[in-house]
Amino acid sequence: MSRPVLSTHVLDVSTGKPVPGMFVELYKKREELWTLWHNTVTNSDGRIQFPFLQESMGAGTYKLKFNVEEYYSRNSKETLYPFVEISFKTKEGDHYHIPLLLSPYGYSTYRGS
Repeated sequence: MSRPVLSTHVLDVSTGKPVPGMFVELYKKREELWTLWHNTVTNSDGRIQFPFLQESMGAGTYKLKFNVEEYYSRNSKETLYPFVEISFKTKEGDHYHIPLLLSPYGYSTYRGS
């Protein structure tokens, strides 16, 4: 059985805590257009395990779009970033964990395991 291909984890480094309930969209690039492929929210630990296996997701260029402004508004904070988009390429047979380390005025990401 194949394991899921894509996961993410959002941490607010200004509080040191995970970000629950953040709306996240997954897009796939086809030709020169981005097509919405899936949307969901982070769980209580700030994580999403997308429901795609190798057979359904495949190699390609993808983008995660995180609704940052809504999260900070809900917590009565301002942010410079209304949303964060992370584009990445996948190959067949690999797992991709794309974490987002977030603060109101900065963010970073990396390929996790």
